[in-house]
Amino acid sequence: MIYLLHILSIPLAIIYSQISEWVIHKYILHGLGKKRGSFWSFHWHAHHKSCRKNKNRDDNYLDGMQGPPLREKLGLFLLVAVHFPLAFYAPLFFLTLIFCAIRYYRIHKYAHLQPIWGKIFLRWHYDHHMGKTQDANWGVTTDWVDRLMKTRVYYEEKDGPATKKARQKKF
Repeated sequence: MIYLLHILSIPLAIIYSQISEWVIHKYILHGLGKKRGSFWSFHWHAHHKSCRKNKNRDDNYLDGMQGPPLREKLGLFLLVAVHFPLAFYAPLFFLTLIFCAIRYYRIHKYAHLQPIWGKIFLRWHYDHHMGKTQDANWGVTTDWVDRLMKTRVYYEEKDGPATKKARQKKF
C-alpha cells in the first residue's frame, strides 16, 4: 500500500508543480516583479522587455550564469530547497519536483532561444509575451491551469513565412 502511495505521488507532484508555476508566475514574477528593486524585477523589467523587443527571443539565456537566467535558476533552487523535507517522507514526490524544475527551466530557455519553436509548441507562453496583455497566460510548460482559471487569452497575429514553414517542419 505504501508503494502505491509513493507511485501516486509522481502525478501529484507534476500537477502541484504546474499549479505552482502558474501561481509563482502570476503573483511573484508579475506581482512583486513589477516593483523596481525587487529581487523578482528581473522578470518584468529585463526578461519581458527583451522578449517584446526581439519577437520573444531573450539572448540572456545564452549565458545562464548571470542576469535573469541566473536569478531564475536561483528561484528554482530556492523552491526545491523549501521542499527538501519531503525527500524523507515522499521521496518520489520530491524527485519529481526536481525533475519538473529542471524541465521548466530547459523548456523556458529553449522557447526564448528558439522563438519560432516556442510560438508553435508553447503558444500560450508566446501569447503571454507578445499578446496585447502580458498579464494573462501564466503557464509556461502547459496552459491547462490558465484554461481552468480562465486566464488563457488568445493572441492572433499574421504568421510570417518563417513561422508557416516551421509549422510544416517536424521537430
